[in-house]
Amino acid sequence: MDDRARFLERAPALGLPDWWLTAGALFQTVWNGLDGRDPAAGIRDDDLFYDDDDVSYAAEDRVIQAAARLFADLDAVVEVRNEARVHLWYEERFGVPAEAFTSATDAVDHFASTTCCFAVTTLAGGGLEVYAPHGYGDLFARRVRPIPVMAPRAVYEAKERRWQAEWPSLRVDPWPDPA
Repeated sequence: MDDRARFLERAPALGLPDWWLTAGALFQTVWNGLDGRDPAAGIRDDDLFYDDDDVSYAAEDRVIQAAARLFADLDAVVEVRNEARVHLWYEERFGVPAEAFTSATDAVDHFASTTCCFAVTTLAGGGLEVYAPHGYGDLFARRVRPIPVMAPRAVYEAKERRWQAEWPSLRVDPWPDPA
């Protein structure tokens, strides 16, 4: 069993509302498979999004610490974020304001690229639910296409430079010029 499978098997033990494994842990694993590489090559972290009404940092930090203990033996950095509180710090970090997300999947909808917009969660019965608001076309075509809704241009361009260096087979669409 690989680390992503272990992650999905264990994550329900955190008891989080509306939680999802998302971003690079998913789409970069697919790119690695398409390129015949080790599934974990180039993946910096596993993003665990959840949506909880308690938007205090103390509550989020308790989840971060619990996740660190739960996933300590995995060969992955787990980055935990309560998406209900992102709007509280986003502008300070990225220079643009953010509206409050309505759910963890709403946060996924606001990623910098269509290729990033994937998430998976474990259902109560043990099955998986996948969230892919833009479908799978760009993912399997190795196409990086911007979503100029929330993420600033500089964030998209930094990501695409890193990704293209790691996965040279990607086709990257430029950030659109303002009309």
